[in-house]
Amino acid sequence: MLKNRDYTLIIDKSGSMAATDLPDGKSRWAAAQEAALALASQCEQFDPDGITVYLFSDGFQRNDSVQSSKVASIFAGNRPDGGTNLAGVLKDATDSYFHRKAAGQGKQNGEAIFVITDGESDREAVTQVVLEASNRMERAKEL
Repeated sequence: MLKNRDYTLIIDKSGSMAATDLPDGKSRWAAAQEAALALASQCEQFDPDGITVYLFSDGFQRNDSVQSSKVASIFAGNRPDGGTNLAGVLKDATDSYFHRKAAGQGKQNGEAIFVITDGESDREAVTQVVLEASNRMERAKEL
């Protein structure tokens, strides 16, 4: 089930990610980078053409076909700021999946989407995006 699947990583870069309240004075942003690097390395084993990496706050930035070696440079080019609009980026990611699937470009086992965040955004909006995506699925575990 892990093979022949696309992988997407959505990372929160809102202002609260700059907080240094983790052990050893580490910022949430630094912890997110470590988690993203580890996750990208694992996903790369199953998705050798690269993963999709989003950074989001009020808006979002999409990076396609990312190899784990590029994740650090994505973080280096960004700093935490703004709010936490998870619904907007999640909608883009799920719409992208269904668009690729309709065009015959999706992988047989679907897509896995991982989110790294420290906070909560509009729960109702996020729930709506998840429900809409669920209603478009043809089989369990597709997305």
